[in-house]
Amino acid sequence: MTQSPRARFGLMLRLELQESLRSRWFHFYALVAVGLMVLLIFTGVSESRVLGFTGLSRLLVTYIQITMAVLPLFIIVATARSMVGDREAGNLEYMLAFPVSLRTWFWGRFVARLVLILAPVLVALAIAAVFGAIKGHEIPWRHVSLYSGLTAALATCFLGLGFLLSAVSRSTEVALGASLMIWLVLVALLDLLLLSVLIKAQFVPEFVIGIALANPLQSFRTASMILFDPQLILLGPASYVILDTFGETGYVLWALSYPTLLGLAFAGLGYWRFTKSDLV
Repeated sequence: MTQSPRARFGLMLRLELQESLRSRWFHFYALVAVGLMVLLIFTGVSESRVLGFTGLSRLLVTYIQITMAVLPLFIIVATARSMVGDREAGNLEYMLAFPVSLRTWFWGRFVARLVLILAPVLVALAIAAVFGAIKGHEIPWRHVSLYSGLTAALATCFLGLGFLLSAVSRSTEVALGASLMIWLVLVALLDLLLLSVLIKAQFVPEFVIGIALANPLQSFRTASMILFDPQLILLGPASYVILDTFGETGYVLWALSYPTLLGLAFAGLGYWRFTKSDLV
C-alpha cells in the first residue's frame, strides 16, 4: 500500500534521528551543551552576584553568553559538511534511492537536526530548573521559556545557513572554510569591532545599530540581555534607539521571529539549489 506524504516524512524523520544519534558530532555537542551547565552549577556561579544578578538568574546569564558563541559554531560546521560530505562518500546516492521525494528527504533531515540541536539545550535548562528548586532559588520561568525560544530561533537560523552552504559547496573543505569565515565575521560584528569603524566615520547611529541588529548573534545577545536588564543599561546610548524603535516586548518578538524567518529562507534557498544541482 502506498504511504501518504506525512507517513514518508515521519519515516524520513525517524531515520535521520537514528542516524544522527549514532554520530559522534551529536554526542560531543550534547556533552558540551549539558556539561557546560553542570560545570557552572558545580563552580558555584549561582551563589555569586554580578550586576545585581544572583541565584538561577546569574546561572542563566552566564550560560546564555557561553552558548551564544558555542551553539552557532557547532551547528554551522556540522551541518555545512553534511550533504556535501554524503555526496563525496557516495551515501547521498544511496539515500536518494529510497522511495521518497527530495522535499521529504530535505525537510525531514532539517527538522530532525533541529530537534537534536535543541534537545541538549533544553535538557541543560531543565537541569538548571531542578537545581534551582533544590537550592530554594526562585525559578524565573518567563526567562527560561523565552530563552528556550531564542535558542530555537538562533538554531533555526544557523541550521538553515548550514544547509544552504552544504547545498552550494562542491567539497567539504569549501563548506567548512565558508562556515568558519561566516562565523568569524558575525562574531566580529558581535563585538562591534567592524561597527566601530562606521561610528568613527560618523555614520547615522540608527544605521550602525541597524547593521548590528541584522546580525542574528547580536539580536540574540540583546534579547537575552533585555530579559534581565529591561532598560539595556549595559548597551549604553544604543539602548535608546532600540527601545524607542521596538520597545521591550517588540524587540523580544523581533529577536524570536527574525532569525527564524531568516533560517527558513536560507533553508528554502538551499532546497532550491539542491534540486537544481547535480545530486550525485
